Amino acid sequence: MTMLPDFSMTDWILAVIAALAVGLSKAGFNAFVILTIVIMARIMPAKESTGAIVPMLLAGDLIACTIYRREVSWRELRDLLPMTLLGLLGGWVLMHYIPGEFFGRFLGWMILLMMLVVLWQEFDRRLLSAIMNHPIFVNTSGFLSGVTTMMANASGPVMTFYLLAKKFDKMTFVGTCAWFFFATNLVKLPLSLNLGLITKKSLMMNIALLPAVVIGMILGRLLLGRIPQVVFDWVLIVISIAASIRMIVT
Repeated sequence: MTMLPDFSMTDWILAVIAALAVGLSKAGFNAFVILTIVIMARIMPAKESTGAIVPMLLAGDLIACTIYRREVSWRELRDLLPMTLLGLLGGWVLMHYIPGEFFGRFLGWMILLMMLVVLWQEFDRRLLSAIMNHPIFVNTSGFLSGVTTMMANASGPVMTFYLLAKKFDKMTFVGTCAWFFFATNLVKLPLSLNLGLITKKSLMMNIALLPAVVIGMILGRLLLGRIPQVVFDWVLIVISIAASIRMIVT
């Protein structure tokens, strides 16, 4: 009996696209991780999909940390991580109480709310200037990142929102995200195992998809600086909103 999940050919094609999106997201195009989340929730039970892709994300993080090892704001990580860890634990507790049959809709609402925050930021830059110096800004951002990454692997919009407010250059933005997500995904690994969301079959799936993650990283590295990131972000925002609404209504 094969150790790989029993996916159809269409599902495997979608899984490869999801893995490519992981690589692209780790190369700096953060919004692509939402595409991974939506696709994996399409080919697997929504709740199980959140844990199944953690090893794949972690592999991408390791590559990104190697590439961007000198482009990181350690001060921001030091400020963010304590409340992020608390948020991770909070999300882990909540996942014990959300029935699997309702998790798809819950995930859809969470992604939709994250995208609405990003849209608000795009159309009203006063939001950033009004709150970026508030004393609870860093703690709230860290906590929300922890909850959303534990429950939906969807903290990319929160981190994008926070780091854009800090006005980092592109490379520092990418490097800080790489190390932040490496730390959070490393913590999520045993928590997801505890919830039974990582299995032998899902681990074998991650191994099978690793080449696609690497290819996505290479493509993202080549594209970074050549194609405006805002173009990619807007495409992914539209796709993610449409996909989240589909998850809510089905």
